[in-house]
Amino acid sequence: MIVRNLGDTRKTDRNVRSDGWASARLLLKDDGMGFSFHVTTLFAGSELKMHYQNHLEAVLVLKGKGTIEDLATGEIHKLQPGVMYALNDHDRHIVRPETDILTACVFNPPVTGKEVHDETGAYPADPALVREPAPAD
Repeated sequence: MIVRNLGDTRKTDRNVRSDGWASARLLLKDDGMGFSFHVTTLFAGSELKMHYQNHLEAVLVLKGKGTIEDLATGEIHKLQPGVMYALNDHDRHIVRPETDILTACVFNPPVTGKEVHDETGAYPADPALVREPAPAD
């Protein structure tokens, strides 16, 4: 059984902060659950362009409001408490928090803990999961 306290986690190196967000990573790859679980705050006034090419993510909004834009369709959805969105197709998107937004997030495959978004808006792939191309005949 794994038991962790959010307040305690926020005081450790499992609390990762970057431009526009802070994420308390309560479960990571090393915990062996097959997914990672984060409580993430998206800061008001930021514009977070993301594209998780190597992960699937589901997000539940607990507090705050804003919007998420699907960059493939241009569709904009309101974010508010109780709204869940799932990036089930590695969807390119922009989150625009109007207030600080508190979320609970799940990533598959799990993150290792130190990831921040790269220039494409993605977290890097876990090297253990990257397959080498087959040798040419």
